[in-house]
Amino acid sequence: MRYRIPTLLLLLLSITIHAQDISFEDYNPTSTLVVPGKIINRAKFPFIDVHGHQYNMANQDLSPVIAAMDTLNLQIMVNLSGRSGENLSKAVKNIVDHYPKRFVVFANVNFNGVGEEGWAEKAVAQLKEDVKNGARGLKVYKGLGMNDKDADGNRIPVNDPRLNPIWETCAELGIPVLIHSADPKSFWDEFDGDNERWLELKTHPRRKRSGADPAPWEQIMEEQHNMFRNHPNTTFINAHMGWYANNLGKLGELLDEIPNMNVGIAAVIAEFGRQPRFAKAFFIKYQDRILFGKDSWVPEEFPTYFRVLESADEYFPYHKKYHAFWPMYGLDLPDEVLKKVYYKNALRIVPGLDKSLFPN
Repeated sequence: MRYRIPTLLLLLLSITIHAQDISFEDYNPTSTLVVPGKIINRAKFPFIDVHGHQYNMANQDLSPVIAAMDTLNLQIMVNLSGRSGENLSKAVKNIVDHYPKRFVVFANVNFNGVGEEGWAEKAVAQLKEDVKNGARGLKVYKGLGMNDKDADGNRIPVNDPRLNPIWETCAELGIPVLIHSADPKSFWDEFDGDNERWLELKTHPRRKRSGADPAPWEQIMEEQHNMFRNHPNTTFINAHMGWYANNLGKLGELLDEIPNMNVGIAAVIAEFGRQPRFAKAFFIKYQDRILFGKDSWVPEEFPTYFRVLESADEYFPYHKKYHAFWPMYGLDLPDEVLKKVYYKNALRIVPGLDKSLFPN
């Protein structure tokens, strides 16, 4: 006798087998934990984002950005993608014509070609012109130390002495340098089950580096730190906590040693959220050296930052599993520390920001 399995039962069996055969990439369960806490959609205090990117500000309608900023309590965005020359001048004009208090731009330098005759003189002259035209700082992308090549086709070290006139000019002009060097160290580590960034590298394979591609991680970071040491009169903001948010003890040693180095929290909030007690102590100790930044302009991701910094909530999700597959915990920072991270440190470090937008 033949037994016929109903079609519906076959479908249910297929779904069950498939559900038991999911990959780590797909596994992202909803927590059953019930604890107090809530999403924070608006920062407790007005804040400055020192690590913003608006890539076409010269021609951009800024009103939608302003509308989103207002919902977040974001009073000033520092657009690090100001470029240089005519592009920068047009971006500044767009700001002045429409929202003069709400945006500032940082200039950028093209380091390719270092070593050509007259390169440094031209770069310094252009930087001075950009500052004259409204730039409030210099943003250095990770291409320096990674991809930028000199006139002979060689990698340009972050502390290349041929760049000294740039850093000296920033000190002379009283503008900060926000610099991103390298990437998370895990990108250089073996791509295996011990790599904490395995999922990110699996889903974004172009981020993987070999041990010497283009140089060891430790070498690039040491070049950056030596550059800071060699220019004590220049104020530096080390983007992404200098990729030491997962090793705050080491970062504290560097901050103690290098007084002209500050740090921004852009894109590393998940690191603080998994070590709330140690991170809180770090923020309190170095409260005058830490600045708020987000990096990518995705307004719906800001609440994760607010919740980690402001709340005492437990075990809440991060917004990108491939960045952090662990839950977050709030640091519950004191108000005075929050104010410094949110706006006071930026007002002190970045020239020309409108202080009237912020409480004392």
